[in-house]
Amino acid sequence: MSPDERPVSRRRVLGLSAGVATATGFGSVVSASAGTQETEDDDEPDGATDADVGGRYAEIYQEAIDDVVLITVPGAGEPGQETPGGLGSGFVVDDYVVTNHHVVGGSDEVELQFRDEQWRAGDVVGTDVHSDLAVLEVDDLPDGPDGLEFATDGPTIGAEVLALGNPLGLDASISQGIVSGIDRSLPSPTGFSIPAAIQTDAPVNPGNSGGPLVDLDGEVVGVVFAGAGQTIGFAISAALANRVVPALVEDGTYEHPYMGVTVTPVGPQIAEANDLEEPRGVLITETIPNGPAEDVLQPATGATTVGGTAVPVGGDVIVAIGDEEIPNQDRLSSVLALETSPDETIPVEIIRDGERGIVELTLESRPDVDAP
Repeated sequence: MSPDERPVSRRRVLGLSAGVATATGFGSVVSASAGTQETEDDDEPDGATDADVGGRYAEIYQEAIDDVVLITVPGAGEPGQETPGGLGSGFVVDDYVVTNHHVVGGSDEVELQFRDEQWRAGDVVGTDVHSDLAVLEVDDLPDGPDGLEFATDGPTIGAEVLALGNPLGLDASISQGIVSGIDRSLPSPTGFSIPAAIQTDAPVNPGNSGGPLVDLDGEVVGVVFAGAGQTIGFAISAALANRVVPALVEDGTYEHPYMGVTVTPVGPQIAEANDLEEPRGVLITETIPNGPAEDVLQPATGATTVGGTAVPVGGDVIVAIGDEEIPNQDRLSSVLALETSPDETIPVEIIRDGERGIVELTLESRPDVDAP
């Protein structure tokens, strides 16, 4: 659904003016030849003293930072003509290292540096371009990492979070912010959306990619994967990572559920044009040929003009899947990603020709795409 060289050490400050990667849009991996100063956020929660706040941040940092690694991806090319690799972050979970797909790219092997300056080779055991997650295996983990845990409950908007990683190649850094939003559905190079993402105002810079976003219990609520500037960053939710990461460890791949539709949110103009009681839900504008929804859901049959704007008319409007209401496209993406699986038959509540009804739709696996 369309929804290098190796650094001398992690404490090396990389060249100030050597082409810092832009943090706008998808991906916050930094060129291995780039770096500058990081930004910290000193906001305090209401009612907390400096000692309380700083003390808890320091505790979490000391508890978690040994599990956070610097990942370097060697460049490719003919001998003597190697291209720069990249830098990113990762963290240990159950003796594996979790990071972003876009950090490792198409590499089979990467190099990891732990906080005690020990280097290890990492093998890429699985990647998933749709969720932008990857899992690495390290034969001989150094002493120190105990492994972080993904949170089992979703974060609350307004809750404090800490981003750990290597922004701009600066090692073992921490920045603070809050959860600014949840259930964000973000575009990706695959043409499908990355669902259930977390928005945060914790500073996220190139090089933070793949690092953990943790709550004040030290649990991972998200995997940092993009910064958009203006104090907006994004992380892949722990809820999605909890589904994808075990599959990558076990099988090297993850199968995403697929409806085979293109949708548009129902706003006031679409509601008016289709005689809907309220602007809520998503309108089917296309069913993909030979996809799961073909002959099950009906797409828009035409268009009309409302207030000088052409809007689609005549298609089914999805308002719920099972017991989950679908008020918008972001929620549809999240429900599909977190609560359904390929080959599962789901009840889809729709409005068709002004009447509510339920149709049964059997999901399939999302088609393969060329990983960027």
